[in-house]
Amino acid sequence: MYLETERLIITDFTEDMAETVHLNSLDDDNRRFVPDEVFETVEEARETLVFLMGCYDTEEGPYVHPVLLKTGENIGYVQLVPVDEGWEIGFHVAKQYTGNGYATEAVKAFLPVAAEKKRLSHIWGICLTENAASERVMEKCGFVNVFRGMGPYQGAIKEITKNIWNA
Repeated sequence: MYLETERLIITDFTEDMAETVHLNSLDDDNRRFVPDEVFETVEEARETLVFLMGCYDTEEGPYVHPVLLKTGENIGYVQLVPVDEGWEIGFHVAKQYTGNGYATEAVKAFLPVAAEKKRLSHIWGICLTENAASERVMEKCGFVNVFRGMGPYQGAIKEITKNIWNA
């Protein structure tokens, strides 16, 4: 994959990105909202990258792609992952880069490409209700809220919001 926006590049992972993936994963928001995406060591990040790179040519996914500034700096990721209801968008921008609209820019660029690749009519966006920043990104990208309440999240029942984007 190679997508270019005004300020960003969305591409495929390479093993040499392991250190920045590790560092980007350690921020408090990532630990709080997606603890299964925290990599405590560079080696743990590298092993995950090898797995994710192997998913690019499969039908099952997940499809996780780094988000880079045009200067080449890795600032996060966007992803399309299978869920019971179909496919879900995921995204993370490292704390030091938040508040600049990068997540919105990346998700807006990624959604139509992901929907076309998988021939999807819609994509889900699910997050904890306390994750106001992710809810704002989804709203700016055209997601519509369809559920707010208790539901499964990260292996537990928590207060979540479910949103849907229609292709």
